[in-house]
Amino acid sequence: MSEWYEKSFGNDYLLVYKHRDLQGAYEEVRSMMEWLELPEGAEVLDLCCGMGRHSMALNSFGFKVTGVDLSEVLLAEARRLDSAEEVNWVRGDMRDVPLSGPFAAVVNLFTSFGYFDDDADNEQVLREMHRLLEPGGRFIIDYLNPEYVKANVVPHSERTDGMLRIVEDRRIEDGFVRKTIVLQEDGRKDRVYDEQVKLLGREWFETHLKKSGLAVDAIYGGYGASPYEPAASKRLIFVGRRES
Repeated sequence: MSEWYEKSFGNDYLLVYKHRDLQGAYEEVRSMMEWLELPEGAEVLDLCCGMGRHSMALNSFGFKVTGVDLSEVLLAEARRLDSAEEVNWVRGDMRDVPLSGPFAAVVNLFTSFGYFDDDADNEQVLREMHRLLEPGGRFIIDYLNPEYVKANVVPHSERTDGMLRIVEDRRIEDGFVRKTIVLQEDGRKDRVYDEQVKLLGREWFETHLKKSGLAVDAIYGGYGASPYEPAASKRLIFVGRRES
């Protein structure tokens, strides 16, 4: 039986999330530039790059970017958008990236972490980040804030896009935030997808980043470098470096 992320990050994902645009990614990345403190031309790995929005934004700031993702569909969309072929696109699992590096920075953006049921798999992603970084290399993990999500989860929403109806149901369950997405169109059988992210908190990250040889330099609650506040911050963003 395939994992949820092998099914969900396909052609319908592009329909459900097509409102996420390149300009939004550019603004998010612009806010992060000062955190990385990297020279122009530095090699940056976008781990779980999806359709490549952030990779192309990083490239526009003068970095040499490699984007890695498991989904062939999303990588095909990234290659389509990258008409000048400026980014190196690679298919790979975040737990076992088919690259040797080293990179000056590894970024994991827009909650592309916590996908796995077994914590050992999530820990393995951190070890891969360590392996791929050069000594002193920088990292960013841009994650949801579990406390905010638990307090503000929207149980149900619906929207239409032309003839397509998108129904989304969300719940907190077994330590995960889970979402079921149903796509409905006249004359077609409903398409159903599941997504989940493990609600890993600040202490979990600090413990396992340290175990993985990654030092935390700053923790932010948003892209504007606001301090992390458990009850109020929408994001939980770790910025740091490989220390060993």
